[in-house]
Amino acid sequence: MPLLFLTFLVVPLLEIYLLIEIGSVIGAVWTVAGVVGTAVVGAALVRRQGLAALGRFRSATEAGELPAITIIEGLALLVAGALLLTPGFFTDAIGFVLLTPPLRQILIRRWFSGRIEGMGSATQRKRDSGVVEGEFRRLDD
Repeated sequence: MPLLFLTFLVVPLLEIYLLIEIGSVIGAVWTVAGVVGTAVVGAALVRRQGLAALGRFRSATEAGELPAITIIEGLALLVAGALLLTPGFFTDAIGFVLLTPPLRQILIRRWFSGRIEGMGSATQRKRDSGVVEGEFRRLDD
């Protein structure tokens, strides 16, 4: 709980500080243009990568696979989109990191190491066990 509180306290203060510092160097108009520009470019990239992730999700489910990584990537893209639409340079930097596929995959693997492989292996073991689960009902005439 304190980490969440600190995040909501420190991030806005950092954003205000960066906006003031960058604005004093490049000017207010260019600072606003930069914030709006990153939001527009970020939204377009999130849309494109989100549609690609949706396609990977559909193909994985049609193949009968567990698309755990794709689901987590979709959530990371959702967070990236929210961060890019939030005015500020710090949140934009984090959003663009989440939009970069190799960096996103590294972060996902670090955050969820062991959990994703565990989900996939349990599903695979269940599929390979030879046991078919189901229900039956005896119908007597």
